[in-house]
Amino acid sequence: MSNLSNTFFVKSLEEDFYTKTLKGTKKVNFQSISDIITKKRILPNTKSFGRKRRLSTTILSNHYLKTYRPQGIIFQTKQKPKYVLPCDLVLLSRADKIVVHYYRIKNNLHTYYNHELIGGFEGFVFEDFDSMVKQFPSPKKVWSVVNTFRKKAGYPVLHKEKYRLVEYNEVVFQSPVNITPVAVFGYRKEARIIAKRFNLPYYSSAKDFWKKTKKNFK
Repeated sequence: MSNLSNTFFVKSLEEDFYTKTLKGTKKVNFQSISDIITKKRILPNTKSFGRKRRLSTTILSNHYLKTYRPQGIIFQTKQKPKYVLPCDLVLLSRADKIVVHYYRIKNNLHTYYNHELIGGFEGFVFEDFDSMVKQFPSPKKVWSVVNTFRKKAGYPVLHKEKYRLVEYNEVVFQSPVNITPVAVFGYRKEARIIAKRFNLPYYSSAKDFWKKTKKNFK
């Protein structure tokens, strides 16, 4: 993955194909997929857990094929991420109730994202994807280590339904990212329409994209 020309990133988007941000306690539209594709640029939109405003993405690989949401844009960039996590950052937070399904918290993000991170979370922060995968080659390993970490901090072992939160990595940029759009994915009809409008390939999921195209990018 040190070769960014062979690296595929995913930015998950909400059902209306917008990124969102918090304005006070209200969640508002931030950037549309049309703006992203036209300008070939994605802006940092997330501010949570006391961290600097950032753009959270995912890198696809043989062991990390899930995404934060079921629709979004697949892209490439020459910019190096600021840091990489082997799981969703929420698993490293002091949240007593961790929610897997985004729709359950999307109208209460200001509360959910206000939790502090557990001391020692830095042990899960890596300079790049290669160093992260070397220590965490699969979600199964992440699951085991994260549970040990949380238990030592006084939190109960995570229920198996939370496993989905280790099936994708979190790759973070702290400045606007110039991109080359590669494809649009999503199971809803809107994804196919958007892909056609911008003359981009369409896939039902990021996993579908990876399995059908990875052989061309070795």
